[in-house]
Amino acid sequence: MVIAALQRARSGLLLLHPARTTRPGPPDMKAASINVHPSFVAAAPARKPIAAEADAMVRFEGIAKTYPAYRGKPGVKALQDIDIAIPRGSITGVIGRSGAGKSSLVRLINGLEKPTMGRVVVDGREISALAGRDLRLAQRSIGMIFQHFNLLSSRTAFDNIALPLEIAGWAKSDIELRVAELLALVGISDKHDRYPSELSGGQKQRVGIARALATCPSVLLSDEATSALDPQTTRAILDLLANINRELGVTIVLITHEMSVVRQLAKEVVVLDAGHVVEKGHVADIFTHPRYPITRSFLAEVTGDSLPVSLASRLVQEPAAGGQTVVRVHVRGAGAGDTLIARLARELGLDVSLLSARVDEIGGQHVGSLVLGIPGGEDAAARVLTWLSQYRFSAERLGYVA
Repeated sequence: MVIAALQRARSGLLLLHPARTTRPGPPDMKAASINVHPSFVAAAPARKPIAAEADAMVRFEGIAKTYPAYRGKPGVKALQDIDIAIPRGSITGVIGRSGAGKSSLVRLINGLEKPTMGRVVVDGREISALAGRDLRLAQRSIGMIFQHFNLLSSRTAFDNIALPLEIAGWAKSDIELRVAELLALVGISDKHDRYPSELSGGQKQRVGIARALATCPSVLLSDEATSALDPQTTRAILDLLANINRELGVTIVLITHEMSVVRQLAKEVVVLDAGHVVEKGHVADIFTHPRYPITRSFLAEVTGDSLPVSLASRLVQEPAAGGQTVVRVHVRGAGAGDTLIARLARELGLDVSLLSARVDEIGGQHVGSLVLGIPGGEDAAARVLTWLSQYRFSAERLGYVA
């Protein structure tokens, strides 16, 4: 019931009586104001057509962002040559180390920063060209979830969620209805009168999520929203975001340095390094075929690419008599890797051993890696690598063990 009500709100059917609002819509939107809360009505600025606009909720076109020199410090090139499209209704992870440009990227989406070059288009509007009232109105369609919650300590959970609606000019009765729905959606209706100091970290973040959804945004930005939470609470918050995306169709952009968050929630991923996009695509594709060292380093812990200590300590780079060649095989799809060793043994006549394995569900697909020990020297290893290539398995030689 709550989800259905929120869907009606996104389509403008929740607040029906224009007399209950505090601010009338612009004259040319009079007919629409019967069904749409006036605070959502923004004059659409003239703009050039955007290619494939219907397919992308957020589009970066030829973006560069340079922060000028300040107090004797040199200028900083935060972003360079950014051309990416974030699909409408998707959950997209933007991942990178500290200083990679993640924060600059998210501040371009919500218009808090302007690009030095290029343009940013959000839901068909060039937000990088807006200013003043037009920008403020456009920002109401972009929700923001913060790492450290950013709740006002003097306000209850209810009042924190109500704040953006008060700023937007909603009537008190409309605010009460909307906030009650949002509290139910995020599962803390019984905490409506609690102050932030009386809430756990997970409960505070649920208040933050509800507040970000208050004005019915089409885009939800999550800036390291789970970094301050314990693993169990993180999983619960990510499940909540997945449900919001599924039920409301809100496009979610995750800014994070944790590949485990991307693995659990995102379907698309963008990898930033030193202000450049080094990889982008479906999460399962990036997990199984990482091309850059920065991506492989992110993936090491979540895909099993980090070898067990007992195996890593024995690994050498020169073959030893009677030893095994160690090969890592990336697997993907239903039943990934289930019969790989049996098929190798049957077709090549080799006694292949499984040294390490991990398979997870990532982006809706099974993805992982198997570490195999191949006996028989270089010839046998070459036969195995050829066989794997024939069946389109991605594989790499890691070294040798005695």
